[in-house]
Amino acid sequence: MSTEPVIANDQAAPLPSNDQPPIAASDLAARLRKHEQLSSRLVEEKHDLLVYVPAMYKAVPERRFSVLYMQDGQNLFDPETSFIKGNYWRMGETADALTESGAIEPLIIVGIYNTGDSRIDEYTPVEDRRLGGGQADVYGRILVEELKPFVDEQYRTLPGAENCGMGGSSLGGLVTLYLGLRYPSVFARLAVMSPSVWWRNRAILKTVAALAERPELRIWLDMGTKESTQAVPDARTLRDWLIKKGWQLGENLAYFEAEDAEHTESAWAQRVGPMLTFLFPRKE
Repeated sequence: MSTEPVIANDQAAPLPSNDQPPIAASDLAARLRKHEQLSSRLVEEKHDLLVYVPAMYKAVPERRFSVLYMQDGQNLFDPETSFIKGNYWRMGETADALTESGAIEPLIIVGIYNTGDSRIDEYTPVEDRRLGGGQADVYGRILVEELKPFVDEQYRTLPGAENCGMGGSSLGGLVTLYLGLRYPSVFARLAVMSPSVWWRNRAILKTVAALAERPELRIWLDMGTKESTQAVPDARTLRDWLIKKGWQLGENLAYFEAEDAEHTESAWAQRVGPMLTFLFPRKE
């Protein structure tokens, strides 16, 4: 099968890379809004949110916007908070460039910070004997019952699953697919980037295989060819199972293998553009 990405608009503007200087602080930084230490009635851990709003958000006060919720939010917008300092997704710069070029709809992006020591627990659907985890169902409830309602109250969001997405990489990609399959009436667009298919003997494949019918989800799935020896075979198997369940490449499923890409923030930064373009293409 082809490993070419499906791009909704081939006229997209050139995308920023980590080799380029950050966008002017007075522009993008002014549109990043931090919400710190949001508490939950379900767990003791608190979550920070960093919310990006498009340039037109303030200028067009009557307009509402689609929303993309992203795991590992500290790695997306700010080089100072990323896992490896200075190596971040440049997601705000890329979204700005694609919006300005007309490749995507302007959207709100919510970066949900991971909680450090609890990251593995929250991002894994089943427990592993050696590594622990298995609290993704609780994390899903936090996201659906608490964090999303908070964002809907604070920002001008569009209603309906068709206007709401979720994404992440590595374990964040794993939990995105798992929760997307669990809550298709909430999140209809999924960015499943370098997912940790390997977790608990590839348990996510069993989740996909057990689907009685295909939910209405639009999925971006990718993997770098230099992530691990098993990464690409696992991603291809996941792709094939999705196709068996009714997803169609080029329609509601995009699959991309990034040549020579490793398991790093800078590698995922290079795929933000095609991912956003597939999931949130500019409406006619």
